[in-house]
Amino acid sequence: MHAMPVLIAILCLMAIAYRYYSAFLAAKVAALDDLRQTPAVKLNDGQNYHPTNKWVLFGHHFAAISGAGPLIGPVLAAQFGYLPGLLWIVIGVCLGGAVQDFLVLSASLRRGGRSLAQIAFSDIGKVAGTAAMIAILFIIIIALAGLGKVVVEALGGPTVKYPAGSRLLISSDKRVESLNFMPQAWEWEEKNPSLGFTKSFPWIAYSGEREKVYAYDIPAGWKLQIAPGHVMPFTEGFQLKTTNDKMKIEAGDILAMPADAIRTVKGSSWGTFTIACTIPIALFVGLYMYKIRPGKVVEASLIGAVLTIGATVAGGFIQGSSIEHFFNLRDHQVILAMAVYGFIASVLPVWVLLCPRDYLSSFLKIGTIALLVIGTLVANPKFQAPAINHVFTGGGPVLAGKIFPFLFITIMCGAISGFHALVSSGTTPKMIKKESDARTIGYGAMLIEGLVGVVAMIAASTLPPKDYYAMNVKMGEAPKWHDKIELVGGGGGVEHLNVYEDRTRESLRGRTGGAVTLAVGMAKIFDEAIYGNKTEDSGPRTERDSIRSSPTMRDRLWSYWYHFAIMFEALFILTTIDTGTRIGRFLLQEAAGKIHPKLGQTGWWPGAIISTLVIVVGWAYFINANNFAAIWAMFGIANQMLAAIALAIVSAYLVNEGRGKYLLITILPMCVVLTTTSTAAMAMLNGYWNTIGTQLHNPIPDRKLISNSILSGILTLAMLGSAYVVVIGAMKRCFGKRSFSGSPEGTRSLAAT
Repeated sequence: MHAMPVLIAILCLMAIAYRYYSAFLAAKVAALDDLRQTPAVKLNDGQNYHPTNKWVLFGHHFAAISGAGPLIGPVLAAQFGYLPGLLWIVIGVCLGGAVQDFLVLSASLRRGGRSLAQIAFSDIGKVAGTAAMIAILFIIIIALAGLGKVVVEALGGPTVKYPAGSRLLISSDKRVESLNFMPQAWEWEEKNPSLGFTKSFPWIAYSGEREKVYAYDIPAGWKLQIAPGHVMPFTEGFQLKTTNDKMKIEAGDILAMPADAIRTVKGSSWGTFTIACTIPIALFVGLYMYKIRPGKVVEASLIGAVLTIGATVAGGFIQGSSIEHFFNLRDHQVILAMAVYGFIASVLPVWVLLCPRDYLSSFLKIGTIALLVIGTLVANPKFQAPAINHVFTGGGPVLAGKIFPFLFITIMCGAISGFHALVSSGTTPKMIKKESDARTIGYGAMLIEGLVGVVAMIAASTLPPKDYYAMNVKMGEAPKWHDKIELVGGGGGVEHLNVYEDRTRESLRGRTGGAVTLAVGMAKIFDEAIYGNKTEDSGPRTERDSIRSSPTMRDRLWSYWYHFAIMFEALFILTTIDTGTRIGRFLLQEAAGKIHPKLGQTGWWPGAIISTLVIVVGWAYFINANNFAAIWAMFGIANQMLAAIALAIVSAYLVNEGRGKYLLITILPMCVVLTTTSTAAMAMLNGYWNTIGTQLHNPIPDRKLISNSILSGILTLAMLGSAYVVVIGAMKRCFGKRSFSGSPEGTRSLAAT
């Protein structure tokens, strides 16, 4: 099966959904009316309420809702095969996700730009409103942690453990003069002046029998960390200690690795530099658009686009330069940088940084997705992943859970996402000029996000399966999954991925989280769109040496495509981080305002600073405390529970507005999401319980794992309980005999075309 006909069919379905279904929703269900004043016009304060150009706001809204979910979720779900994920994305976005985003936005416009929790207070009642507020505060922190963890995985340099019992085999095609052993760090490199960067000499690590390769060549910049004085034995019986001794090693020698051997992967200095540059660029564009040349949106857009592309190109010169170390960040440094950025962006007025940066990001996002769609149509790559991967339908190395229900909480934002309801009742309704803009911004932006999920699935599924697993399986877990991965079949493998590593000039093995996999998949599609889909990367060692010594224009373009994709992904996520932090600040201030009115004023600086700090510290803590798999699963549960809450609140709103005959439009997707998410939550709670029991019976229990499991279990129960309180309250309001607090409004509406 090739990708082009599948993509064309999906584009047609989405176009039909926008043209007809969204028009029906706008005219009949939401009853949009341009004769009404929007909150942005009525409450314009120049800071949070600010009438904004429709397309600028579309850019902000799309940038804010399009985080890691539509990019990473489909990549991870490719473990199950490409067909289940594609079906869920298309059906979910047309009938669920876009409906939720649009109707929540419409409800917030009619309720003075209020948040989802405040709408619950007014349309369901105090109990449901309180439960919604508690759930949303929990959920937004977990969601931002899940999104932020992807940035850390993509930009930060992780420390990776080798599998137990691994050995190092010196590559047989090279003779090495000497090996330096030093306390704390062991590094062996060869310098290649023609490429302008340092390349680690290739080692191959084996576990068990020599014929089975479980770990792979150590790519550029990796170091093997050894405790001081640790003995490193040769298999022949020689022993080397971690001193400054030198010893000649012949090609073909095998070195046994210590049990505590780890490697330090370099961070992406190219990606970090480019992302950092977008902040001053956005500040300048904001000043240009609102102060220097007010209203000149096209001029500001062109300037911002040129500067952003320039920053991407300039990032290539950072790698290997004397200032690279400033941008080569470790995991914890990336977390700190994100926390500082999220805090500043949330406190400043929206027009200074948030809106122009999101607007610029949306240009890059939509432009890149358009290029990827065109590239897929031109290259027409073949799906190399199976349609349904029966080997891993019960769980695998990327996702431990079964295809049902974990497919539905892994692919969230591309199909339906509760986080979007926070944006649709957060910053966006405070900036809409007229109600008719809500259709394009609410329904249309979500369809584009669904398309993002589709192309992400295609990019991941057209990679050779063994390459996919090599990037998405931790080195320490490679032996466990080796035999099952062989059953999947398909191309790729150790030497195949080596070529990609030389082209990208990055370490790719064991880079879990999906971001690196997606970047490689995107680069491959762009490459094949230009040069065709010849298997130029099939040559094992000779081709690799030629890439290192004399890279062609195609090799150099591969590197730019890859790093452009990494920047594209990070921008997707960071624009959600800044908007999400601001929304969390609004929610926290609303709650604090019930204690003291002054704390609830969004324009009061002390309240804004304190509430923002609480939100930032919350999501930064979870990023630092949990691994990617744990955080993404928690994010999935939290996000989808919030979607059920949002659809329940909108259902009550429709009844209160006198449009209860359209309830099936919101209740059916709510029931689907509630069923899948509740099932997944119960499975996760069972897993937490088993983990705690296992650790308590261990002679030396892992206390951090126990505490994380307890905390995750408590949060999951709290989210489930809050969600069901809201849903039950909303259903009572919808189908109960009592009278409604909201009075039906007139039927005057804007006919959508």
